[in-house]
Amino acid sequence: MPRSAKPEAPPTTTGAGPLAGVLVADFSRVLAGPYATMLLADLGADVIKVEGPNGDDTRTWTPPVRGEVSTYYLGVNRGKRSLVLDLRDERDAEAARELARRADVLIENLRPGGMAKYGLDFATVRRDNPGLVYASITGFGSGAGRGVPGYDLMVQAVSGLMSLTGEPDGPPYRAGISVFDVMAGNHAAIGILAALRHRDATGEGQLIEVNLLSSALTGLVNHSSAYVAGGTVPYRMGNAHPSVCPYEPFPTADRDLVVTAANNGQFRKLCTVLGIPETADDPRFAHNADRTAHRDELHPLLTERFVTRGAEEWFDLLVAAGVPCGPINTIDGGFALAERFGLDPVVSVGEGERAVPTTRHPIRFSATPATYRLPPPELDEHGDELRKWLAEPEANDRD
Repeated sequence: MPRSAKPEAPPTTTGAGPLAGVLVADFSRVLAGPYATMLLADLGADVIKVEGPNGDDTRTWTPPVRGEVSTYYLGVNRGKRSLVLDLRDERDAEAARELARRADVLIENLRPGGMAKYGLDFATVRRDNPGLVYASITGFGSGAGRGVPGYDLMVQAVSGLMSLTGEPDGPPYRAGISVFDVMAGNHAAIGILAALRHRDATGEGQLIEVNLLSSALTGLVNHSSAYVAGGTVPYRMGNAHPSVCPYEPFPTADRDLVVTAANNGQFRKLCTVLGIPETADDPRFAHNADRTAHRDELHPLLTERFVTRGAEEWFDLLVAAGVPCGPINTIDGGFALAERFGLDPVVSVGEGERAVPTTRHPIRFSATPATYRLPPPELDEHGDELRKWLAEPEANDRD
């Protein structure tokens, strides 16, 4: 249906992809929001990263660095243009409001109410841009938890994840990454795409609210279901699984190997490769529920065989037999395995001295592949052209 035209953006944004022509005003910082907008940029969206005078916090989160730039920042900001606006300055705040008026999508992760101080809240912005898809990411929602700042580690603690991570008789641990920030970023991207679909059908935008705690609770999947559907509060079991056995690491002649024989057929194949086929017929281990009940008896039987060979040798033998498994790698080993499998996990963005190796977009499209048009921007790298563009009159409406 007819909708207001967007003014022509600077030519550096021209690109292909399913989201080509979608303008994203990115007022987010650190991880959840920037991760979401990077995914959208990979798919062709024109993402304008609005930063305060000091820039995104992650620009200073070092080490490690590439040259003098934080690799944390580099990891979630490709495909964007940087525009510095000090929202405390009325002229800059007006430029920000003009950007919001022209955008298809706005994403922000200030504390609830933070955008309203500058006339950039959803209720205000939608008056001039009723088709805007407005995504807000918070720690604990816009209700009773609105005053609580949200950081991933906090949410790992309060959601229950840390109570599930670590050895049974040891302290709780956090996950090795900001898992709920990444999850919330994915949820925000999904919500934005769904809202754009609705906008295309009706011409109406809407407010999308994502919070880290809700992302955490849905992300705890089987553990959440154990509580809400079964009344059971799960507890940490080290690397064991509460419902599947064997589903854990085993020591080998050189390093640990994770084995996930999650059904009876896989368990029988495992026992055959290990040279103990009779174990699959033992009544204690014949079915998954039996193996789970007798895990303390099963584990030493399997370990006795695993320690006779190295992890890579077992990996090749078991995978060939159809048993899911894998050695516990460091990050470099994970990338090496992806290369071995032809997944081409690293892409270079930019040219010459500005070229930055980054991790490939996780989704493969047969018709509209991800593109990598711009390296992570320097602070206010595109500020002059963007401020000039925002000061120009908007193009006339067209059908």
